[in-house]
Amino acid sequence: MTPGPIFAAAPRRIYWEVTRACDLACRHCRAEAAPTPDPDELGPAEGRRLVRRLAAFGHPTPHLILTGGDPLKRPDLFGLIAAARDAGLGVSVAPSATPRLTAAVITQLREAGVEAISLSLDGADPARHDALRGVRGCFDRTLQAARAARAAGLPFQINSLVSRQTLDDLPAVYELARRCGAARWSLFFLVAVGRGTVLDPISPVECEQLLVTLAGLAARPGPPVVTTTEAPHFRRVVFQRGGGVPRAHGLGIRDGNGVMFITHAGEVYPSGFLAMSVGSVREADPVALYREAPLFQTLRRPDLFRGRCGRCEFRGVCGGSRARAFAATGSPLAEDPLCAYEPGRGARAS
Repeated sequence: MTPGPIFAAAPRRIYWEVTRACDLACRHCRAEAAPTPDPDELGPAEGRRLVRRLAAFGHPTPHLILTGGDPLKRPDLFGLIAAARDAGLGVSVAPSATPRLTAAVITQLREAGVEAISLSLDGADPARHDALRGVRGCFDRTLQAARAARAAGLPFQINSLVSRQTLDDLPAVYELARRCGAARWSLFFLVAVGRGTVLDPISPVECEQLLVTLAGLAARPGPPVVTTTEAPHFRRVVFQRGGGVPRAHGLGIRDGNGVMFITHAGEVYPSGFLAMSVGSVREADPVALYREAPLFQTLRRPDLFRGRCGRCEFRGVCGGSRARAFAATGSPLAEDPLCAYEPGRGARAS
């Protein structure tokens, strides 16, 4: 198997949690968001300075995703977007489906140069979705936002949680995302962090079966593009089915390799689900932290991974979820317990 790419000089994606303030109460919230901002979050001047430093990664510049909490609860959001665009960074935004997300705001996001937004659908009907999001009406507002984004010409991605509570509804969610006109459907495989510890993961065998189904959906012509978060073994399944891994599946990208996460308070993590800080942007250069922090350098070496991930012939293009390994064992180098694949032997049947 050809080794996967190593993103040593710059990440492909930088996720900045601009605030933890949010008016939803999602049962699986990684950030454990609250209604009001944390007083320690980076201020407007610090935010603009951070954006300028991120542009110093150079060409090709990383793509910046402004997430939260709810980015719309940050008063200087559009100032940060303008600063990022002026610095040459592509920008996406991950707003929450609250009354703040109006058609006018969506149009404003497009006019500000935002390349895409993400919306969450964790169920194909209001009862399922709103139960996870903690606020009634969230499902309807999400569909309204999707229609508004489509009318404004702003591409949008639908994010969906994969857990025991959502598994049987995912085919219907896919059809809903397709009918809404989503450009991408990204499935977030549960990692037991934040409030997500109250939910139940699917089994490795169920995960393998789901990935095979997703690979079939990904092979269909037209949108949405199907991708996964914290399930990089999707690339192995796609490779096994078709003999190659399409570029859309983020070959080799995983926690710390092509991904960097910055918290609301400026701490730098390998990803939002792998909460191991390598330093603060208030005290250190984020470019240097990504390139030189021992944790990041280690995570970019799949030959150091342990267990089945370390033996796997697909470790370069996949590498397993380092966040899930850490959540399960306390080591980010351990094997991913959600993967059913036995190196050299195939996937377990039960």
